Amino acid sequence: MSPPPVIVNHLSAEIGEALLAHPCRPRVINAPEPDHPWLIDEDADILVTGSFSKWKQAPDHWRPAEKLKWVQVASTGVEVYPSRLKTGPVMTCGRGLNAVPIAEFVFAAMLRVEKKIEQTRAREEADWVHPEIGSLHGRTIGLIGYGSIGQAITSRALAFGMKVIVNRRGAWDRVPDGVTPCPSPEEVFAKADHLVIAAPLTDETHGLVNTALLARSKPGLHLINIARGALVDQDALLAALEDGVIAEATLDVTTPEPLPDGHVLYGHPNVLISPHISWRGGDQDGMFLERLLSNLDAYVQGEPLQYRVDPVAGY
Repeated sequence: MSPPPVIVNHLSAEIGEALLAHPCRPRVINAPEPDHPWLIDEDADILVTGSFSKWKQAPDHWRPAEKLKWVQVASTGVEVYPSRLKTGPVMTCGRGLNAVPIAEFVFAAMLRVEKKIEQTRAREEADWVHPEIGSLHGRTIGLIGYGSIGQAITSRALAFGMKVIVNRRGAWDRVPDGVTPCPSPEEVFAKADHLVIAAPLTDETHGLVNTALLARSKPGLHLINIARGALVDQDALLAALEDGVIAEATLDVTTPEPLPDGHVLYGHPNVLISPHISWRGGDQDGMFLERLLSNLDAYVQGEPLQYRVDPVAGY
């Protein structure tokens, strides 16, 4: 019989307690949010960690011990972790755990623009006016990326009577009902009324939304970024807003995060910035724990782990 696994836990005390209670009786080393997350106990078989910014400070020469076989991360995106942590042990991620709250955030952003929620708030009798109000019904929503978040957005968009167009990196095994694939991001920008950036950040997608792509936008476009700030060239975005190439932007992610005080995007009348909170809401902690323990069951039984990260694709 194999000895119980040794697990290093960078997350909460509750996670540590749940791991200790697992039938495999692991040895759990709790080290919540360490200053140097790459300094992992040499006896560790498993690492449970999060996307702490301090991972970016890992030395270039660092590599995990050969004994480390599996890394479970709580985040969906994995660009913050050292490449050797993704190419040595198996890495599994939190893909899909935040899809529902993010999809709801996207609809809050679109309804805010279409229904002019802020502009029509009445504070006195003089505000009792009736401006033109838009609708999501019949509008076209464009998606760049079609993972779990894109799928959650699509199901809600179809319920609203929206048209859904999608550009994705991978091939379609089957095109879902109600979805129209687009071969290029340019086509999505040219046709969408609201456009959601929902792609992973990789070397290929860094700066994807640039001047040339924005120039293809349909007049009146509302751009929503709930993925990663570095997918969008913010200088190009600002210029597109100033020139009227696009009408609105909702940015839940920026570069850097947070933007420094006085940044021009904070005060732009057609930009809403939220502090990377689109993922909040719901029971992600409970769902993550369920996924972690299910994967631990698979690990000790020698079965495949779920939600693996492809180190070549980068997500």
